[in-house]
Amino acid sequence: MTSRFVSAATATALALVGAVQLPAQIVASAAMPPVAMTTTNDSVPAKGTITKAMLDSAVAAAKAAEKAKAKAMLLPPIDIQHIRPVDARGLNVFEPPKNDTVPFTGFRLDWGASFTQQFQGLQHKNAASAKITNGVDANQLINIGHGFNNAVANLYTNAQLAPGIRVALTTYLSARHHQDTWVKDGYLLVDASPIDVDVLNNIMKYLTLRVGHFEVDYGDQHYRRSDNGNTMFNPLVGNYIMDAFTTEIGAEAYVRSNGFLAMAGVTGGEVHGQVTAPDKRSPSILGKLGYDKQLNPDLRFRLTGSLYQKARSANNTLYSGDRAGSRYYDVLENTASTEDANAWSGQIQPGLSSKVRAIVVNPFIKYRGLEFFGNIEQAQGRKATETANRKWTQDVGEITYRFLDDQLYVTGRYNVVKGQLAGMTSDVRVDRTQFGGGWFVTPGILLKGEYVNQLYHDFPLTDIRHGGQFKGFMMEGAIGF
Repeated sequence: MTSRFVSAATATALALVGAVQLPAQIVASAAMPPVAMTTTNDSVPAKGTITKAMLDSAVAAAKAAEKAKAKAMLLPPIDIQHIRPVDARGLNVFEPPKNDTVPFTGFRLDWGASFTQQFQGLQHKNAASAKITNGVDANQLINIGHGFNNAVANLYTNAQLAPGIRVALTTYLSARHHQDTWVKDGYLLVDASPIDVDVLNNIMKYLTLRVGHFEVDYGDQHYRRSDNGNTMFNPLVGNYIMDAFTTEIGAEAYVRSNGFLAMAGVTGGEVHGQVTAPDKRSPSILGKLGYDKQLNPDLRFRLTGSLYQKARSANNTLYSGDRAGSRYYDVLENTASTEDANAWSGQIQPGLSSKVRAIVVNPFIKYRGLEFFGNIEQAQGRKATETANRKWTQDVGEITYRFLDDQLYVTGRYNVVKGQLAGMTSDVRVDRTQFGGGWFVTPGILLKGEYVNQLYHDFPLTDIRHGGQFKGFMMEGAIGF
């Protein structure tokens, strides 16, 4: 038999250092004399005894709890139901959460904001032939150097109106394309029945309704993109080359159960509500099917497929609806370029403004700190002046690794698009490679950077993008609360 002693003073000292709170069984022993613990062997303690391993485990658990408490103190409380926070808690959140633990305590009004500032260090070149107009070469690139871009900001207003019912309003306080303040979207989200009827209550356990002017739920990539001042969820700086993002007026209905999800929606199909020229307009139809499940504590799997379809439009903006503008200022633009008039530099807008049918598949796999996100997309359509559809494809692969309790990460993305632009007779291709990383200084403060290299292929000799390339680094700081 072996004997060992654990002094009550040890527990007392550990409780005092760093204000670590130990379990009551251990702390209570501080008032008792040293306890002899006898075991028949070192691995099987006698009943009622406290071993060093038990003490170490309790200390580790207490320290982890204190660390979590300290982290929570850096974040605003979540007082609105079914909401995605705009700080690090919103990472890898897609649809607004159906089930949450926020209680309804009556009407609640909540405010938040997001701010972003970039430092740009890019260079560009092309090989296009001269295009002289009034003595000016329209294919000569503007001279760019290193410097800060103007800061951008979002303001969020959320109100809890009833149990499971809230209204959301997002305002762009400043943006690259619109330096003035304007409303991005506003909508009603319903996750509970306003009428206390058992049948309706049971239906609303699975159903979510969104009604208003909102960011359409086409694909999953729009949940991970930079949205003007809110850049917390994009691990890199730039969005996709073909940026599928727009806001429209209408409704979406979601059904979610045991990891499976389905969405159907209908909208007016344009950024602005219009009643004129009805023969030029038709509704947009949206759909999404998917599966999203935490298979075990280490592994999460999500796979969705989305559809967006519109038969005719005076000005559809599925691929040109980002009124905030591109993160890459003035790249591959000529000497007349301005910040707002050329707000989408570095992007490809396929010009499917009258008729469009787009399909995208998005896989997402997270194993511990390692994440993979993919985007396999195909779109076809045309302008009002065209008689034949044009086709575009976009493929994206992105890998991110988060470590040190998700405070740091490294990431890489490859993005390629291919298709035919209006007025051209053959396909063009653009590919982009990005490598970067980030540091969450706090859950609401992010510093990130990337190296980007974008190449333009098969553009006509007379197009400014012929032989085009831009490359260099971008740094970005973001705040969200």
